Amino acid sequence: MRREIRFKLNGEAVSAQVAPHENLVEVLQENFGLYGARESCGQGMCGCCTVLVNGTAVSGCLYLASLVEGGEVSTIENNSDPDAVQQAIVEASAFQCGFCTPGFILMTRQLLDEHPDPDEDTIRHYLSGNLCRCAAYPEIIEAVKLAAGKRRRA
Repeated sequence: MRREIRFKLNGEAVSAQVAPHENLVEVLQENFGLYGARESCGQGMCGCCTVLVNGTAVSGCLYLASLVEGGEVSTIENNSDPDAVQQAIVEASAFQCGFCTPGFILMTRQLLDEHPDPDEDTIRHYLSGNLCRCAAYPEIIEAVKLAAGKRRRA
């Protein structure tokens, strides 16, 4: 049995018909054509499906879509202009295939919101739930440091 949920998606009021078992990634892709959050492991262990729900990063592959009723969802598609984090990812060449990049960007945004000047241990700990199969980790760490500096100067 499907039911209607209403929420804000990237700042816009939307609604969707969802089944009780549907996860947030499925609804974002099937109802809104948003493919930045990707289901990869299906167990919430890789970070590819990261989205922000009410400002907190969640694994969209595990998060039931019905739970966003009345809330706010932000995806990588939220910004049309690259922010400091996206610019730093490019400048540091912190991606190869790009499959994991949206999750790293959203987690980095949340990290820098909570810790504007993180040390390397904090960065590693905070991003430990995101996996990069191409092993761009040194560049990702450098990009986070670069993004933190860009935000401080802005």
